[in-house]
Amino acid sequence: MIEKNKQAEKKYNKWIVILAIVIPLVVAVLSRVKLQDFGIDVAPLTFLPTIYAAINGLTALVLIFAVISIKKGHRKRHENLMKFAIILSVSFLVMYVAYHMTSDSTKFGGDGMVMYIYYFILLTHILLSIVIIPFVLITYVRAITNNIERHKKIAKITFPLWLYVAVTGVIVYLMISPYYA
Repeated sequence: MIEKNKQAEKKYNKWIVILAIVIPLVVAVLSRVKLQDFGIDVAPLTFLPTIYAAINGLTALVLIFAVISIKKGHRKRHENLMKFAIILSVSFLVMYVAYHMTSDSTKFGGDGMVMYIYYFILLTHILLSIVIIPFVLITYVRAITNNIERHKKIAKITFPLWLYVAVTGVIVYLMISPYYA
């Protein structure tokens, strides 16, 4: 049975690698493209950071409830919550790109120790948001291929990383929000 599950996993590996590379590249490229540069007259979507920060906060809560659910033996609830967390993360990415395609980046205006804290949180948030992509995909694939023991092993790594990315997304927003134009 274990070997059959590993074979089922293998068919997804190519897609995991492709998505783990393509998603950060597309986000990086598109978030630097301005629609106005192509003659597309669109108003800046300045309301989106508040929404996608809330989505990050909701993602953190959903992740916590998903872990609680599986620990209580509620497998179907856990599965549904994890699918919802993935949908929230994809929604965040779409809104993040849409905001940056229509608005200039906001510069952090703080100084001193607060500035160093902000940039540390921002840098770790960005780096781990890239790292988390293959972890989430591998964890999900191990679940859908019913490779539960391997799923549990990687989920113990994926959960705290994903939770950190979600929580620090909110913190970054709260720290930079006074500087939005």
